[in-house]
Amino acid sequence: MERFAIIGLGRFGMKLATLLSDAGAEVIAVDRERDLVDQVRDRVALAVALDCTDEDALRSQGIDKVDVAVVGIGTNFEDNALVTTILKQMDVPRVISRAATDVRGQILSRIGADDLVNPEEESAERWRNRLLAPAVIERIELAEDYSMVQIAAPESFHNKTLGQLDVRRNFKVNVVAVRKTVEERTGGVKKTRQILVSVPMADTVIEPGDVLILIGSDEAMQKFPMR
Repeated sequence: MERFAIIGLGRFGMKLATLLSDAGAEVIAVDRERDLVDQVRDRVALAVALDCTDEDALRSQGIDKVDVAVVGIGTNFEDNALVTTILKQMDVPRVISRAATDVRGQILSRIGADDLVNPEEESAERWRNRLLAPAVIERIELAEDYSMVQIAAPESFHNKTLGQLDVRRNFKVNVVAVRKTVEERTGGVKKTRQILVSVPMADTVIEPGDVLILIGSDEAMQKFPMR
């Protein structure tokens, strides 16, 4: 599983760090404030109080070795931007930065942020799901511990029928629909459009680019293949 660094332990950063850790991910939680670090110390792999704008300090804690870093600093945009720049200079593969406004988002994107998060509009739970299961396009909670999920068809499913895959028996979820992209030519112009196979049958072939709409328990969804 990927390694994560959460830098800035406000309400969003604290929640995201614990959710990722509870899901089994290795998390490094960082903040200037020792009180905040102490609150999460027993919930993550490593929690450290340090100056987040100090590149040497970040490297000393292995931040340059993580797969994803989330910059959750919300009280000081200059620090947010500086940390984002440092992380990209350290070659962290994916940096997600907090942006409370569109203008700040544009600035962060230009200095290298790979993605943006606005905690006022997006929950830590949603970002946990996006980070741990990037193939998931959308998740709708139907009842406690039970969801409908749209997911890009994993490569292991490509060019196989639903009968061959036997998803319900093998993965304990139901495929309720399949969204496919088809090509058409109109007046010599090639166009693509999406169609929904709302009653997929055993002979429905899953092709590259298909999106599966699944219903099942959250526990089963966590075990469903993502690649």
